[in-house]
Amino acid sequence: MRPNWTGAVAGALYLSAGLTWIAIAHPPGPPVALAAWFAAFALAGCFVPGEANHVSLARAYLAAPALAYAADAGDSGFLAVVVALAALTDLVDGTVARRFARPSTLGGGLDPVVDGVFMGAVVAGLTASGAFPAWLAVVVVGRYLLPALAGTVLIALHRRPELRHTLTGQVSTALILILVGGVALFRGLSQDSSGLVAVAQVVIPVATAATFIHLAWVARRPAR
Repeated sequence: MRPNWTGAVAGALYLSAGLTWIAIAHPPGPPVALAAWFAAFALAGCFVPGEANHVSLARAYLAAPALAYAADAGDSGFLAVVVALAALTDLVDGTVARRFARPSTLGGGLDPVVDGVFMGAVVAGLTASGAFPAWLAVVVVGRYLLPALAGTVLIALHRRPELRHTLTGQVSTALILILVGGVALFRGLSQDSSGLVAVAQVVIPVATAATFIHLAWVARRPAR
């Protein structure tokens, strides 16, 4: 991939928005680290083509405020807003891809990666603040990390996997967003989230196992 104007403009806009948020909101966490996060993704985004892919990348940028607010129990209301924005981008990116161009292989591979970055940041922060079990946070991170590693191994073995959404993957992502976002919302409203966490401890592992089984089955078929 080469630098392109779409990536450069999108990166500049995201970086400006991130720095403005740091200056105005004074979020928890070191400002330099937060700014460095935005700058790193803005630089990487210069090499990513396509409007839809930059809608997806919004979730990678949102991972920084998600981690900052999730780790601070006093800012849970802001965390709920961040999770809602991330869910919106997850709904919109496919529509944008179909509106401006054909959905691409890059987009199919990028989407679960940025989902993993974002959800990993959320559950890491919630775990640090004591609102989420550490073992369940590992399951959530593994839900996104292991398929990415498996795809990398297949590519290294010259077996290009078919990068596309699966029904179980979409369902598990939606459930994780709803349950983890619900925990954040309950904390923001100063409500007891233990019941929702108990549901998440059953639903998320089952949905993750179903996703892995489905992905393994899809990986057996040669890419078209």
